[in-house]
Amino acid sequence: MTRTRLPILLTALAIIIVASLFIFLPKSYGYQPQSGDIIFHTSRSSQSQAIQLATHSPYSHMGIILFKNKKPYVYEASKQVQYTPLNQWIERGTNGKYVIKRLKHPLTVEQQQQIQKTAQRYANAPYDLSFSWSDERLYCSELVWKIYFNALGMKIGDLQKLREFDLTSSPVKKKLAERYGSSIPLDETVISPDAIFDSPLLTLVGKK
Repeated sequence: MTRTRLPILLTALAIIIVASLFIFLPKSYGYQPQSGDIIFHTSRSSQSQAIQLATHSPYSHMGIILFKNKKPYVYEASKQVQYTPLNQWIERGTNGKYVIKRLKHPLTVEQQQQIQKTAQRYANAPYDLSFSWSDERLYCSELVWKIYFNALGMKIGDLQKLREFDLTSSPVKKKLAERYGSSIPLDETVISPDAIFDSPLLTLVGKK
């Protein structure tokens, strides 16, 4: 091999390696997914507007990043608790925008393994349209909160009662009527995406 060809081959090899790394990564200025990262976006679901208005937040859906076969997925409560490829999950959100947060004190390998183990407890659980505080059915922020709490004893975000949210707008009232009729469980325990987003335990690591 001539000396002139060697730099060309090395450059080509470097390009291939870099490209392969980004196949499964979001385009977020060097963000590198880690197990346990928490990702937020504005969903396109029928309840998204009501959640945003009730919580005064743009974020209406979220999940936790876990790995399968060395590839990052979002473990989420959607139609059911499931793994969704990270880039596919991002594309589902409004305008492909998202925010990713991580514990300020990085998880150890042992803690990441415990989170992965605990997460499997909820696999395939159906989505909870009534936002009840039980493990039989789960909604997105409840899933993430319970994984962290049951795996590591961490409370990522403050629990609230349903009555503490802004329930005054027409879209919120309509959605409440659809779900509960006239018997709205105002004292039900709830964890919102916004409460987790605002947790002082977290720091921003990726955004688009």
